[in-house]
Amino acid sequence: MNRQDLIFTACAILFLLPFFTSQTVLDAYLSFNASHGMIAAFLKFAILSTAGELIGLRIATGQYLKPGFGVLPRAIVWGVLGLGINAAMIVFSSGVPVFLQYMGMSDAPAVFAGDLSWGKLFVAFMVSVFMNTIFGPVFMTLHKITDTHILNNGGTLKGFFRPIHMGEIIRNLNWDVQWNFVFKKTIPLFWFPAHTITFLLPGNMRVLCAALLGVVLGVLLAVAARKK
Repeated sequence: MNRQDLIFTACAILFLLPFFTSQTVLDAYLSFNASHGMIAAFLKFAILSTAGELIGLRIATGQYLKPGFGVLPRAIVWGVLGLGINAAMIVFSSGVPVFLQYMGMSDAPAVFAGDLSWGKLFVAFMVSVFMNTIFGPVFMTLHKITDTHILNNGGTLKGFFRPIHMGEIIRNLNWDVQWNFVFKKTIPLFWFPAHTITFLLPGNMRVLCAALLGVVLGVLLAVAARKK
């Protein structure tokens, strides 16, 4: 662990410590989260998932920052993606139990809302499968497109707000890695079980857990980058 790692770790501890040591800070967070869920989702993903990308950059290059990486544009993208993820979690956690009820599991909504049980685990798993199969690939591809756009424009805010050349970026994506690693491996092997655990948590904790998983995503993206 070098000096950069020590500084990054110290900053992370200083940022998270008040939530674990001060009931006032924790209560303020819970109150804000309950009253302004979408704003809280934006902030959680902008901060935590961007931190995950910095960790991924450290793994891939040995540095937490490098010219053209575009920390602020990436934070904005993550915040916007966080709004979509929050909406998707609400939609799928509400709709999938109703679909399971329609398919014959008559108590699915009640089981999902109840205490931990094998039935609740099954429903949570199905919510995760539906969300990651339907929403996941679209989200991951959009994220890859925005990352490429940021890099193509030197990581600057001015460049970030230029029009995205969707067709060109999509044609030049590394679909071998996107399909064979990001879709075929990370979705079933990581995201299915990870979001199953997420959907077993109380509703007010799910988005935070999903944002923390963005740290893991940063590591996975670094591994994908090494496969190029």
